[in-house]
Amino acid sequence: MKNLTLEHIAQACQGIYKGSEADKTREVEGISTDSRKIQERGLFVPIKGARADGHDFIEGVMGRGALATLTEKDLGEKPYPYIQVNSSLQAVKDIAEYYLKQLEIPVVGITGSVGKTSTKEMIASVLSQKYQVLKTQGNFNNELGLPLTVFNLREEHQIAVLEMGISDFGEMHRLAKIARPDTCVITNIGLCHLEFLKSRDGILKAKTEIFDFLREDGHIVLNGDDDKLITVQEVKGIKPVFFGLEKGREVWADQVQPEGLKGISCRIHIGEDSFSVLIPVPGQHMVYNALAAAAVGRIYGLSNGEIRRGIESLQPVSGRFHIIHTDRYTIIDDCYNANPVSMKASLDVLSDALGEKTAILGDMGELGEDQVEMHREVGVYAASKNIDRILCVGPLSAYMAEAARLTAPAKEIRHFESKEELLEVLPEILKKGDNVLVKASHFMEFGKILEALQG
Repeated sequence: MKNLTLEHIAQACQGIYKGSEADKTREVEGISTDSRKIQERGLFVPIKGARADGHDFIEGVMGRGALATLTEKDLGEKPYPYIQVNSSLQAVKDIAEYYLKQLEIPVVGITGSVGKTSTKEMIASVLSQKYQVLKTQGNFNNELGLPLTVFNLREEHQIAVLEMGISDFGEMHRLAKIARPDTCVITNIGLCHLEFLKSRDGILKAKTEIFDFLREDGHIVLNGDDDKLITVQEVKGIKPVFFGLEKGREVWADQVQPEGLKGISCRIHIGEDSFSVLIPVPGQHMVYNALAAAAVGRIYGLSNGEIRRGIESLQPVSGRFHIIHTDRYTIIDDCYNANPVSMKASLDVLSDALGEKTAILGDMGELGEDQVEMHREVGVYAASKNIDRILCVGPLSAYMAEAARLTAPAKEIRHFESKEELLEVLPEILKKGDNVLVKASHFMEFGKILEALQG
């Protein structure tokens, strides 16, 4: 890892190095907080968690060939080098910030209320047509996950696409300090994390902290169809590039045509150029993701053909609009997370499918004091769509089912207190050939429903 000697690591995190002078100049070959995944000549970062304290695993890790460890405790005399720090979590952020500076590669930072991951995947798919790209894996987008993503960068990488997720004020400022993005992308300002951010204006304020460490010659890419983001007219002398479905945007789309569960087609316009494309994941929200990727692709010098190939070669991520075909059902796996905006987008996709359609919907989390009304709102929306049956699971989803019944009393709408209650009768409810949407917040663990449907 470039310039990550133990001496430089200690300086970066203001730690106290304890070990031989010879070891000081040795570079680590990896950094991990997981004692089971530490590699030879790696650096172990022990984190105190709710269930375990990483410090308890230091001796075992060092015995398996790690080069050094961080520690919040004075370990005394040891046969291996270590760096004592006040906080392992703060140290890992400081080291990531230092390491990213050494690599001197462009960083695309992505945030927003909805669609961060699918937009990240789309942008990475486009940029990979020309560059060696490292992207955030899974949900490694917070104050620990972002540094761990950065540590996966190597000198062969030419650009980093980093997802940045938050739930409170100040978090984005700290993430941006690590990433120092050359290009900032914000997908939208929706209704999530209201428990802490209180309102969409609060969400806008928190998300736009991403600009705090934007580089002077950087770029800003925003959803111009979002009524909050369109108010961002200039930051540090940089004018945003807006994308959307209106002709006045710098990057825009028309001829939008759903193609069932095969995806959605459209024509993308970038300035005076335009091209047609089939986005291989259904849903109009995917057009916005493609537009964001087209804008970023143009910033980094990709041709229309490269942008189109990147969009059309997108590989869906499990849990996020992942289409699964079994011998009985076509399943839309979108159970990683949920809020009112993403729920409606998923219901739109299901509505476009051919054949009978079933929505299995669960509770949405972190919605604050208006959570009951928001579940009712989704219920009304679901009942208004071309969907044959709606199955709601969880205590808050009872309000969803109630509102759906009032809106469309003739439809098959049922509520279940738990996944287990639903799974007992699900084979009797569904029919062979059904299209089934599975959607809820992550804490509902709807992966178990997916397993049953595929079993």
